[in-house]
Amino acid sequence: MNEFISTLQNVERSLSDERGAFNLFALFQREDAPATWDLLIAAPWIEKDKAGALRRVSTELQTSLDQDELLKLSRVVIIDQSNPALKAFQRAIHVEHSDREVRDSNFFGQQIRHAHIITSRQTDHA
Repeated sequence: MNEFISTLQNVERSLSDERGAFNLFALFQREDAPATWDLLIAAPWIEKDKAGALRRVSTELQTSLDQDELLKLSRVVIIDQSNPALKAFQRAIHVEHSDREVRDSNFFGQQIRHAHIITSRQTDHA
């Protein structure tokens, strides 16, 4: 698992360097899907072209992760910058290019069994 998280940290850094900083880059293991992880992302550059951003993130994941690691991901979820739940999450958890683990919490209306938050940073943007 540590190698999986480390690889995702590298993906986050690479995309941040290329496109701009993420305001959220986190893995969530939902209570109702304990064998897989959702990757939640938010960034100003994603808002400009969500389909293109999703393709770019997916391409980076496919080139960085091996087949077993890819199978651990169930989906990539784009969180709108204006989502009030994102703002609350960012106020509660501050981390950038690291790994903060959280267990047994409710985020974005989902019961989360386990989470790895790689980046959660507040900005002044609405």
